[in-house]
Amino acid sequence: MPRQPDPRLEERILDAAQRLWKKGGERSLTMRAIARAAETNTPAVYRRFRNRDDILRGLLQRTRLEFGALLEQAASPEEAGELYLDFALSRPHEYELFYQHEYELFYSRGSSHTGIKPGRPGVEAMKRKLAERLGGSPDDYAGLTLALWMMAHGAAMLLIAKTILPKDLKTARAVFTNSVRALLLSR
Repeated sequence: MPRQPDPRLEERILDAAQRLWKKGGERSLTMRAIARAAETNTPAVYRRFRNRDDILRGLLQRTRLEFGALLEQAASPEEAGELYLDFALSRPHEYELFYQHEYELFYSRGSSHTGIKPGRPGVEAMKRKLAERLGGSPDDYAGLTLALWMMAHGAAMLLIAKTILPKDLKTARAVFTNSVRALLLSR
């Protein structure tokens, strides 16, 4: 009897790649290691994904969707900011994937996916939260969303890099939340 293809193989490969990425970041992600962690063989991985960049794109898209769903749950823009920091601090390797590899995987000349705009559910969620809070259309808040995003990313990177010492985390987060409030009040 011929072997039946595993309908979950692609998902298993991405699950394995995500576990490896969480554990060791980029250097831990080889096609052979992914195959081993997914309990399959390297040719099976290559049949589903052309190369490691395709796997990274799959992981990035997963992270985007998880992040967007997380921000959708926020009751307010302030809470969305807190959730943003929680996500970045609890998943620093995935956060790195999200921000350090997006350009090269989707937008750079070398990318086979040049021109594809994969979407940013977190940005759209924040624009909707701002419109709910301040009135108007979500598109009215593209600039404010960008300002909040830049502030959150800066805070996240300072905290991940421990430029702000762990003993000062509580104070730094309070400063961040108060800065978000101040920016919202200035509107």
